[in-house]
Amino acid sequence: MFNINQSAPMYDQNAVQPMRDELIYVGFNELFTPENVEQAFEETKNGTMLVLINSVCGCAAGSARPGATLALQNNIIPDKIVTLFAGQEREAVSFFRDKYTPQIPPSSPSMFLYKNGELVFTLQRYDIEGRTQEEIAKDLVEVFNEHCKSEGPSISPEAYAELVHAKMCGSKIPLNRN
Repeated sequence: MFNINQSAPMYDQNAVQPMRDELIYVGFNELFTPENVEQAFEETKNGTMLVLINSVCGCAAGSARPGATLALQNNIIPDKIVTLFAGQEREAVSFFRDKYTPQIPPSSPSMFLYKNGELVFTLQRYDIEGRTQEEIAKDLVEVFNEHCKSEGPSISPEAYAELVHAKMCGSKIPLNRN
């Protein structure tokens, strides 16, 4: 019988790396542990931070990542941009959800904008599914313009033009059987 360790990654690390790389390329910092999550919030208690819960879900994450990366081409962006991967950094994601979004049902992918430690904007999976990257980016840009002050874009337009978005169906990604 197959029994997955609750803290072990659900999916093969090599299979999900392109989904990580897409966000890292535009400046996202990955949070792997509860301590990383806590440190990120401590560093932005007087600023803005976008948290993106990454996911293997092809239908929603396939629009969420491109929408977020496109929004970061705006001339105003959050002070800090971080990501956690649902099903991968399981302890960090659980800690984040329990401490910083306790009233919000777990959803992946999802995005959260914090200003001075307070949640000011949320995009849940149901807000993402069926929408284009441009529609998602538009929502994020409006929120960035309202709440953020850091100068964008996160990477140059020339570098952004080279970005390759990860396009794969989550049901085809192998489970981590270790």
